[in-house]
Amino acid sequence: MADEMAAVSDELIVSTDDGSNGNKGFVTDMLQRLIDRGEKIDRVFAVGPVIMMKMVSKKTEPHGIPTVVSLNPIMLDGTGMCGVCRVEVGGETKLACVDGPEFDGHKVDFDLLMARLQSYLPEEKLSLEQFETAHAGCCGGKGGCRG
Repeated sequence: MADEMAAVSDELIVSTDDGSNGNKGFVTDMLQRLIDRGEKIDRVFAVGPVIMMKMVSKKTEPHGIPTVVSLNPIMLDGTGMCGVCRVEVGGETKLACVDGPEFDGHKVDFDLLMARLQSYLPEEKLSLEQFETAHAGCCGGKGGCRG
């Protein structure tokens, strides 16, 4: 949606880790360039991996730049019943699916959130390995065979 974003932006900066599209570097590198240029930044919206949203929030906080993060990647059922998307924001427990998913990035306890996201990592890896092994002969481990 680069064209759509460019149409509603004063400046669109695209970056990829390897430079294959736009600038080479992390989104925090591009943000730091804007800060260093003395740009007036009214608000930052960060959507993506939790670690990226944490680092963006850490980058903007010392400069007093309001930062909104979207915690939709941590949601499962979207109803608040499962509790998977539980997150601490400003010292209060919130559910991303019903209280958000947008929150003040400077108030999210990202360390606690990332620790919780690692809770089932061994089981997730084992499950993926079992899935790929079961489907290795029919669809290259991608699950496209639906078998």
